[in-house]
Amino acid sequence: MDIRLATRGSELAVRQAGTVKDRLSNRRRSVELVEVETKGDQIQDELLHRLGKTGAFVRTLDEQVLAGELDAAVHSMKDMPTEFPENLVVGAVLERGPAGDVLVTPDGASFDELPDGATIGTGSLRRTAQLNAQRDDVNVEPIRGNVDTRIEKLLAPSLQREHERRVEKVENGELGQGAVDEWFEDRSPIEQRALERDVDTEYDALVMAEAGLERSGLLHHVAFGRFDPERFVPAAGQGAIAVTAPDGEMAELLTDIDHPRTRVETTVERTILAELNGGCIAPIGVYAVVRGQYVHTVARVLSVDGEESIQTSRDIPIATHGRGAVRLAEELIDRGADELVETARENHE
Repeated sequence: MDIRLATRGSELAVRQAGTVKDRLSNRRRSVELVEVETKGDQIQDELLHRLGKTGAFVRTLDEQVLAGELDAAVHSMKDMPTEFPENLVVGAVLERGPAGDVLVTPDGASFDELPDGATIGTGSLRRTAQLNAQRDDVNVEPIRGNVDTRIEKLLAPSLQREHERRVEKVENGELGQGAVDEWFEDRSPIEQRALERDVDTEYDALVMAEAGLERSGLLHHVAFGRFDPERFVPAAGQGAIAVTAPDGEMAELLTDIDHPRTRVETTVERTILAELNGGCIAPIGVYAVVRGQYVHTVARVLSVDGEESIQTSRDIPIATHGRGAVRLAEELIDRGADELVETARENHE
């Protein structure tokens, strides 16, 4: 059976789809990747929560699958809406990568070491709210683009200043031109691209998903520090790759590459997100990890400005993880999480 896999065209998306292709190819399947442009790819100057309904990077791919033009679609699970079209299922969830967020800086500074008024880049409501909740003195600014582009924007100012300093030394006779050329050649490819980039906003740091950096091959080329996922709670499904397909033969075939533990963890996370009905319009973090016979789960709902926060944690029995996730969400709602979500929705509209 030949399989046509839909994927976004970004380098990270193609790499993730390539992982799915490799897993299926190992089972003697012929797999072709087909790049599809989505609404989120087409509109580059809008933040994700302003792009309309949840699923700006997902719906176009799934529509082609349901139309029979392609067989299955590969997604970053954190981008997926919790409501699914009829007859479409998550056929496989691959083993999860790192679930948490990292702080990326040009010089390795930690979050606490950033200066007062530091500018931190992120396009995520959830990350913005949690940053403001931890420090009210930082300046959180929007940033979009693929992983490489965002890293280049971060690194560009300091690298360009260093380059200018060396050029001045050449002009003053303190250095030879060869020393500048050698310094440039010693830079990594992403640093070399950053030297040629025009930057409107100078960022002191970025907050990004560790899994995205790892899969892009950049984790070892940048200075970063990990946030504690129980305090700076990740997005539901973050770090997981999902494959959607029509309910039927294709979905059954995908079960061969499904990872049961990751399936349980992400089911808990997405069930809570669905019960809260927040989608991408409210700052909601949910993190679940299987520990023995339980799923240790942390959920956090914040106001958009980060001034209000409701958080809870619970060890949910694996045997009843679906019902346990619903009960945890109900506890958050009883404590006022639905009011924070509704306020965020009103601000969004």
